[in-house]
Amino acid sequence: MKFLIAPNALKGSLTPIEAAESIAAALEQISHNDFTLCPIADGGNGTLECLVRATNGKFSLAAVTGPLQTKKVSARWGILGDGKIENGATGDTAVIEMAEAAGLSAYGGLKPSEYDVLHATTFGVGELIIAALDAGFRKIIIGMGGSATNDGGTGCARALGARFLAESSVGDENGNELPDGGIHLSRLKHIDCRKLDERLKGCEITALSDVTNVLCGPEGASFTFAKQKGAKESELQILDDALRHYASVLKKDLKEDVASLPGSGAAGGLGAGLVAFCNANIVSGIDFVLDTIHFDELLQHCDAVITAEGTIDEQTLFGKGIAGIALRAEKFHKPIHAFAGRINGDTEKLKRKLHLASLHQISPDTMPLNEAMKNARTLLENEIKKTFTP
Repeated sequence: MKFLIAPNALKGSLTPIEAAESIAAALEQISHNDFTLCPIADGGNGTLECLVRATNGKFSLAAVTGPLQTKKVSARWGILGDGKIENGATGDTAVIEMAEAAGLSAYGGLKPSEYDVLHATTFGVGELIIAALDAGFRKIIIGMGGSATNDGGTGCARALGARFLAESSVGDENGNELPDGGIHLSRLKHIDCRKLDERLKGCEITALSDVTNVLCGPEGASFTFAKQKGAKESELQILDDALRHYASVLKKDLKEDVASLPGSGAAGGLGAGLVAFCNANIVSGIDFVLDTIHFDELLQHCDAVITAEGTIDEQTLFGKGIAGIALRAEKFHKPIHAFAGRINGDTEKLKRKLHLASLHQISPDTMPLNEAMKNARTLLENEIKKTFTP
């Protein structure tokens, strides 16, 4: 049997490439050596590496502001190579992964005690865009997953020249300009774009989203994602109200109505900010990546697919990597075997909804999460061998 090995990142544990190599190593140990490695990403962690490597591109480094504002981070960004691209992207295209600058994975991985979603900023994402602009790029792809932020993309826009002015200058830094962080957006009165980088007008920016969530409301950025970035239950409504107010000022000052745009809630609202300030186009991250790496063609030359993800739950059904793979594989009648660090929900129900041949959790429920993440490689290899041993 020929396997197509197509894992996503196991966030905080394994990159897509590391996960693919682990699966391959396990198969080789049980005499399954007919496989093709095809690491994938959905706009979240691993997107940069996946696209650059798939097109024989190259990486660059930039020292930018991290999510904690006071600490710089060395962030990678990429240049697509000469691989055949189906999306119109060529070697004149830069790739940015927002998590490199403003993600929970910044600084080698934030500890939960360091999470500060109220004040975390996307300023470094704007600095990466500037780095790409300075290098002459006018086509930019931005992967939006894995953020530590909930600032609506205002930090990114601020780095690009926008100013966010408060209702009162009393107590505000820099005159009446608001400090970075989503918590301050409730005091936003006016957005000044007079000094926004002029080069953005000639840019084609594509924002890759792994979710379809809107900016505000029960399915918005704050209520859906802020808790996993450190927000308390009592802070969710405050953050949501701040983003709702921000959306109203965007509509008033910039004539941009982004509050209900699918994907506008991605990366703590960065999707909304990229549309409003950079005229970005939000697209499905998994579809963009799968088209770029010619996934459909690879599917036709395999008997089955092995994939993996850090967590599989109801959110997986809406734009995540495994859901995108499942739709493609079903078209070609290829069975999918999925492995997850954790399965949250009814396993059989999720397996059925995702049209999977099998679904496996690689770690016992009783194993603490930090221990499971630390041993993800071994756990994944053991479960692969257990599943596919003749």
